[in-house]
Amino acid sequence: QVQLVESGGGLVQAGGSLRLSCAASISISSAYTMGWHRQVPGNQRELVARMTVAGNTNYADSVKGRFTISRDNAKRTLFLQMNSLKPEDTAVYYCNVVLRTGYSSWGQGTQVTVSS
Repeated sequence: QVQLVESGGGLVQAGGSLRLSCAASISISSAYTMGWHRQVPGNQRELVARMTVAGNTNYADSVKGRFTISRDNAKRTLFLQMNSLKPEDTAVYYCNVVLRTGYSSWGQGTQVTVSS
Protein backbone atom coordinates (compact mmCIF):
# COMPACT_ATOMS: atom_id res chain seq x y z
CA GLN A 1 0.00 0.00 0.00
CA VAL A 2 1.27 3.45 -0.92
CA GLN A 3 0.35 6.42 1.22
CA LEU A 4 0.45 9.89 -0.28
CA VAL A 5 0.13 13.12 1.69
CA GLU A 6 -0.34 16.41 -0.14
CA SER A 7 0.42 19.82 1.30
CA GLY A 8 0.95 23.38 0.17
CA GLY A 9 -2.55 24.35 -0.83
CA GLY A 10 -4.19 27.54 0.31
CA LEU A 11 -5.70 30.86 -0.66
CA VAL A 12 -3.83 33.08 -3.09
CA GLN A 13 -4.65 36.08 -5.23
CA ALA A 14 -4.77 35.82 -9.00
CA GLY A 15 -1.28 36.08 -10.42
CA GLY A 16 0.27 34.52 -7.34
CA SER A 17 2.11 31.26 -6.87
CA LEU A 18 1.85 28.13 -4.79
CA ARG A 19 3.97 25.01 -4.52
CA LEU A 20 2.24 21.74 -3.81
CA SER A 21 4.08 18.78 -2.32
CA CYS A 22 3.18 15.12 -2.23
CA ALA A 23 5.11 12.94 0.19
CA ALA A 24 5.08 9.21 -0.57
CA SER A 25 5.51 6.36 1.89
CA ILE A 26 7.67 4.42 -0.57
CA SER A 27 10.44 5.15 -3.01
CA ILE A 28 9.11 6.96 -6.05
CA SER A 29 12.17 6.51 -8.20
CA SER A 30 10.65 3.51 -9.96
CA ALA A 31 7.04 4.62 -10.05
CA TYR A 32 5.58 4.12 -13.54
CA THR A 33 3.92 7.52 -13.49
CA MET A 34 3.32 10.24 -10.95
CA GLY A 35 0.94 13.08 -11.43
CA TRP A 36 -1.30 15.82 -10.20
CA HIS A 37 -5.01 15.97 -10.89
CA ARG A 38 -7.66 18.43 -9.80
CA GLN A 39 -11.37 18.39 -9.25
CA VAL A 40 -14.06 21.02 -8.88
CA PRO A 41 -17.32 19.94 -7.20
CA GLY A 42 -19.72 18.63 -9.81
CA ASN A 43 -16.97 18.06 -12.37
CA GLN A 44 -14.80 15.10 -13.24
CA ARG A 45 -11.28 14.88 -11.93
CA GLU A 46 -8.87 16.09 -14.59
CA LEU A 47 -5.18 15.58 -15.22
CA VAL A 48 -3.05 18.65 -14.55
CA ALA A 49 0.48 17.30 -14.97
CA ARG A 50 2.18 13.92 -15.13
CA MET A 51 5.72 12.60 -15.05
CA THR A 52 6.90 9.17 -16.17
CA VAL A 53 9.69 7.10 -14.65
CA ALA A 54 11.91 8.33 -17.50
CA GLY A 55 11.22 11.91 -16.51
CA ASN A 56 8.98 12.75 -19.45
CA THR A 57 6.25 15.21 -18.60
CA ASN A 58 2.93 16.29 -20.00
CA TYR A 59 0.57 19.04 -18.97
CA ALA A 60 -3.02 20.04 -19.49
CA ASP A 61 -3.22 22.78 -22.10
CA SER A 62 -4.75 25.13 -19.53
CA VAL A 63 -1.63 25.06 -17.33
CA LYS A 64 1.18 24.81 -19.88
CA GLY A 65 3.81 27.45 -19.28
CA ARG A 66 2.50 28.19 -15.78
CA PHE A 67 2.82 24.91 -13.87
CA THR A 68 5.87 22.69 -13.47
CA ILE A 69 5.93 19.15 -12.13
CA SER A 70 9.09 17.82 -10.51
CA ARG A 71 10.22 15.21 -8.02
CA ASP A 72 12.90 14.61 -5.42
CA ASN A 73 13.54 10.88 -5.31
CA ALA A 74 15.68 11.10 -2.18
CA LYS A 75 12.84 12.80 -0.31
CA ARG A 76 10.15 10.62 -1.92
CA THR A 77 8.33 13.79 -2.84
CA LEU A 78 6.50 15.04 -5.91
CA PHE A 79 6.03 18.77 -6.45
CA LEU A 80 3.80 21.04 -8.48
CA GLN A 81 4.98 24.61 -8.86
CA MET A 82 2.04 26.77 -9.86
CA ASN A 83 2.69 30.29 -11.12
CA SER A 84 0.44 32.97 -12.58
CA LEU A 85 -2.53 31.39 -10.89
CA LYS A 86 -6.00 32.14 -12.17
CA PRO A 87 -9.40 31.87 -10.48
CA GLU A 88 -10.21 28.94 -12.76
CA ASP A 89 -7.33 27.01 -11.16
CA THR A 90 -9.41 26.82 -7.99
CA ALA A 91 -9.94 23.13 -7.16
CA VAL A 92 -8.92 20.31 -4.90
CA TYR A 93 -5.57 18.99 -6.13
CA TYR A 94 -4.76 15.30 -5.81
CA CYS A 95 -1.48 13.47 -6.11
CA ASN A 96 -1.47 10.10 -7.90
CA VAL A 97 1.16 7.39 -8.19
CA VAL A 98 0.94 4.39 -10.50
CA LEU A 99 3.39 1.58 -9.91
CA ARG A 100 4.74 -0.79 -12.57
CA THR A 101 2.32 -3.41 -11.27
CA GLY A 102 -0.58 -1.15 -12.20
CA TYR A 103 -1.38 -0.33 -8.60
CA SER A 104 -2.69 3.23 -8.31
CA SER A 105 -2.79 5.32 -5.19
CA TRP A 106 -4.32 8.74 -4.47
CA GLY A 107 -3.69 11.29 -1.78
CA GLN A 108 -6.43 12.94 0.25
CA GLY A 109 -6.25 16.19 -1.73
CA THR A 110 -5.33 19.76 -0.93
CA GLN A 111 -7.53 22.77 -1.59
CA VAL A 112 -6.27 25.56 -3.83
CA THR A 113 -8.36 28.73 -3.97
CA VAL A 114 -7.45 31.61 -6.26
CA SER A 115 -9.25 34.88 -5.66
CA SER A 116 -9.80 37.45 -8.37
